[in-house]
Amino acid sequence: MTMAQRDTPAPKRDTYTPDSLLAVAVQIFNERGYDGTSMEHLSQAAGISKSSIYHHVRGKEELLQRAVGRALDGLFGILEEPEARRGRAVERLEYVTRRTTEVLMAELPYVTLLLRVRGNTKTERWAMERRREFDHRVADLLKSAVSEGDLRADVAPRLATRLLFGMINSLVEWYRPHVPGAGGVADAGAPAEAAEQEDAAVVDAVVRLAFDGLRIS
Repeated sequence: MTMAQRDTPAPKRDTYTPDSLLAVAVQIFNERGYDGTSMEHLSQAAGISKSSIYHHVRGKEELLQRAVGRALDGLFGILEEPEARRGRAVERLEYVTRRTTEVLMAELPYVTLLLRVRGNTKTERWAMERRREFDHRVADLLKSAVSEGDLRADVAPRLATRLLFGMINSLVEWYRPHVPGAGGVADAGAPAEAAEQEDAAVVDAVVRLAFDGLRIS
């Protein structure tokens, strides 16, 4: 490789937005790992110069914070929805379970990144603490459902919560959105309505499997 080739900048995009830059960063973080990603990797993937990236963010950790913040906002937003705040605890828990699965599927790259942080940076430690807070609030809801006599009491609430989220979070390992050519659950190129129906079937299966085992017959 010649000096001229090494100095050639990455191909420039005609237009890009902070959102599109964030989407590229999340993709590369998930592919390479956050620690294994450099600003050079992000620059090449986005097709823009590093200086252009620094014009919008201070560095890759700010991109990480925005990405996991988006996932966390989606999850905590569920707890503020009316159906999560009224009625019997078991009904609220079932609603939160359904919506958590829907948010994971809708925000798959961002939630995937959230689930993979390991606490090596200040942002990662903040994200992990927020994740624990969300889990604790769901565990409290599960405890209330047990005390109200709607869920079985022979499984410790903390264990039941871990099993519940273990099933939901496993979707990041195999679920793929229904984007043409992306290898989603439905056949590539399937009509949008069929894809939506199959996504709904996944959500229903998660809720049914969880609560058939947790509810008192």
